[in-house]
Amino acid sequence: MLSLKTIAVLMGGPGSEREISLASGAAVLKALTGLGLNAVAVDVTSTRLALPAGTDLAFNVIHGTFGEDGQLQELLDKMGVAYTGAGAASSRLAFDKNLAKAAFLAGQVPTPRGEIVDVSGGPRLPALAAPFVVKPPREGSSVGVHIVREQADAAAAMADAARYCDDILVEEFIEGKELTVGILDDAALPIVHIAPRSGFYDLANKYPWLSGSAGSDYYCPAVLDAATTRLVQQAALSAHRALGIEIYSRVDVLLDSHNRPYVLEANTIPGMTETSLLPKAAAAFGISFPDLCLTIAKLSLQLRQPT
Repeated sequence: MLSLKTIAVLMGGPGSEREISLASGAAVLKALTGLGLNAVAVDVTSTRLALPAGTDLAFNVIHGTFGEDGQLQELLDKMGVAYTGAGAASSRLAFDKNLAKAAFLAGQVPTPRGEIVDVSGGPRLPALAAPFVVKPPREGSSVGVHIVREQADAAAAMADAARYCDDILVEEFIEGKELTVGILDDAALPIVHIAPRSGFYDLANKYPWLSGSAGSDYYCPAVLDAATTRLVQQAALSAHRALGIEIYSRVDVLLDSHNRPYVLEANTIPGMTETSLLPKAAAAFGISFPDLCLTIAKLSLQLRQPT
C-alpha cells in the first residue's frame, strides 16, 4: 500500500531550471502529504544523490539537466530505488531534441523539417532559409531558443545557441497555435492552447513570476473542432510512443492555419505546480492535482516495484 511507503520528492537540481523545479517539488510535496502519505523533500544540488533511509519511491520533479536527461534515472536504477516517470533510455532520447527528431521521423510523427548544424569547427549558418527556429538540443524551458524571421539575424541567434552546444537544431518556423497535450497512462488528456501575451512561449512567458513578463493565457480544453482535436491528440500520443516514454509526459505541438499538427518535443518531467499545464489538462479531465500526483506514484510503483 502506498500509505506505508516513504516517498522522496526530488527537486531543485544543478541545472538552469532549478527554481522552477523547486516550485514543482513544493507543490507535489504538499499534495502527497495532504493525502496522508509519508513524503519528504530532497533538495538536489549536484549530480550526487543522497536519499532518506528506507526510501521506497523517488518522485522526480527535477526539470532539465540531471533530472530529465537520464542521469538521475540511471543512478536510481543502480541504487535499486523505484522512481516516477520515464526511464533512463526514454529520458535520454526525449531530452535530446536531435535524437527525438530522428525518432519522430522514424515513427512517422508529424514534425517540422529540420537540420543539425555542426558548429564545432566555428560559426556556420543553416541551409534552411529564414524564417526558422534555432534550438540548443539539450536545454529545457526554451533556453537559448530563437525565432529568426530575417536572414540578417541568423548569425547572432546561432552564436547564442553555440554557447550551449556544438550540434544546433534548426527547424522551419511553423506559424500557428501553440498547443500542448498531456499523456497519462498511454492516453491523451484534453489539449491546452497557449496564447503568449507577447512574443512566443519562451522562458519569460512560461514563468512570468521569475521574469516579470506579460506571461501567457491558457485555454483548456482548446477550442478546436472534434476532428482536429483527435488529430492533435493522436500526433502527441504517437510522439510519446515513438520515444518509448513510460507513465506520463507533456507533448508540445504547433497547429498551422490548415489545422495540420507538428510535434516539437515531449517533456518527460513537465511542470508540476497546480497551475502548470499538465495539471491543467488533468483537471479538465476531472483529475485533481493531488490525484494526478497519486496516479503517477501508483503507476510508477507498479512498473518498478522490486519483486
